[in-house]
Amino acid sequence: TKHVIKNIPWTTSKNFTVERGQQQIEELISTWDIHESWLHHSEFLEEEELKDSKRYHYRACWGLPTRRKPVPRATANVYFVIVISKLKPDTAPVEVFYRLESSRLIRRPEQCQFREKWLQDIIENKIVCTERL
Repeated sequence: TKHVIKNIPWTTSKNFTVERGQQQIEELISTWDIHESWLHHSEFLEEEELKDSKRYHYRACWGLPTRRKPVPRATANVYFVIVISKLKPDTAPVEVFYRLESSRLIRRPEQCQFREKWLQDIIENKIVCTERL
């Protein structure tokens, strides 16, 4: 079966603010098919000035708290970058990319559906690593 890739309409460069970027990341996350037991918080990290663009960096930190262990043994981070081009008109939508903390692969929301298994794998690997120490 073919998966439908869920995305959201992204704001234009001229309407972008750091707060709006964070709201839109939350909006995107709400389209992901992730079990409700996963909890996350997102935050703005930094603004980066480049020759042709401005980049806004955010992080969403994920965990699986339970009643017995309200503080998760490990967490998984997803890093987002919102790019505002200095070359495109300010009416163009911002570009958005994300990557998992354990990967250098950069994904685009409109090209790749997020998978809960990616978060599970990061957390399992961290727990295995911790137990070995």
